[in-house]
Amino acid sequence: MSSPRTATSPRRCCRRLLAALGVGLLVAGCRPEAVGPQSPTIARIRQRGRLICAVDGAVPGFSTVASSGRYEGIDADFCRAVAAALLGDPEKVDFRPVTPAERFVALNSGEVDLLSISSTHTLSRDAAGGNALSFGPTFFHDGQGVMVPAASGVRRLADLAGKPICVESGTNTELNLADRMRELGLPYQPLRFQSGEQAYPAYEQGRCAAITSDRSLLAGKRTGFRNPSAHVLLPELLSKEPSAKVTVQGDPVWADAIRWITYALFQAEESGLTRATVAARVAEARARPEQAELRRLLGVEGDLGRQLGLPNDFVVRVVKAVGSYGELFDRHVGPATPLALDRGPNRLWTRGGLHFAPPFR
Repeated sequence: MSSPRTATSPRRCCRRLLAALGVGLLVAGCRPEAVGPQSPTIARIRQRGRLICAVDGAVPGFSTVASSGRYEGIDADFCRAVAAALLGDPEKVDFRPVTPAERFVALNSGEVDLLSISSTHTLSRDAAGGNALSFGPTFFHDGQGVMVPAASGVRRLADLAGKPICVESGTNTELNLADRMRELGLPYQPLRFQSGEQAYPAYEQGRCAAITSDRSLLAGKRTGFRNPSAHVLLPELLSKEPSAKVTVQGDPVWADAIRWITYALFQAEESGLTRATVAARVAEARARPEQAELRRLLGVEGDLGRQLGLPNDFVVRVVKAVGSYGELFDRHVGPATPLALDRGPNRLWTRGGLHFAPPFR
């Protein structure tokens, strides 16, 4: 006679179901467990103990390698913000330099966890029928520009008719240039390169009459020229370039985490949180239970972080590691840096800009 089967309790079945779904849904006969949403990318990063973050690696202000071997720039610091939020240590990052032509392949193959590199959010890149990528909120509002030697006499795009223009292949930049020159009815000679490391030296050597890319990248590259003041940006913009951080489309939990880490940087600036003040603001939130909004933002109460698969104090971790968005901008690309970029549309909405965060509620 066979042994009777051991009955599986409804509570155990519910736990298994909730774990499989990765959500805290109410199922008949059981209470929701304190289990956050499940992400294969987050699980892989935690098991590895490090974030693999793709950067350009050669754009001043955004991501470059210092003489010490440390990656610097606003894009590099975003990687550190993610590592701090997820792993509790901003230095648990492996930086992986990739070219524009390599970046999406590296992401979709699983070689990297995140693209923190200038990537314009477009329909074809976002759509399931296109590149099937997941874009976070616009991290940097930019526009495509054109740089020429100041002594060339070129003052507008029309002056480049019939002349060679350096451009990186496999980029939105290449397509925008073709569209604008077609629209203006101007013939030109695209001189294509696989990477900026090839394109900018060619431009400096005079192999092309101009070079085109996002204006912020042109300004950054110009700081490394032998004579930066000998090169100027034309006043015309060829496009709008809303650049965002990118993850794979098949992991919505990971995409949500990156989205809200970005929003955390914006909200930190709006709430007056800085690396210097965040510890005091946490103490204030703990001491003042009536500060509901601040307590939720800082993870003193509620479970907003857990809903993203992150610790509840992920905002505190991010600000302690890299500061607010305003601190990032000023430190790496702002008026006091060699790039000397104005905030422009990258200001907060409260100051006439386009950056804002939805409510942390």
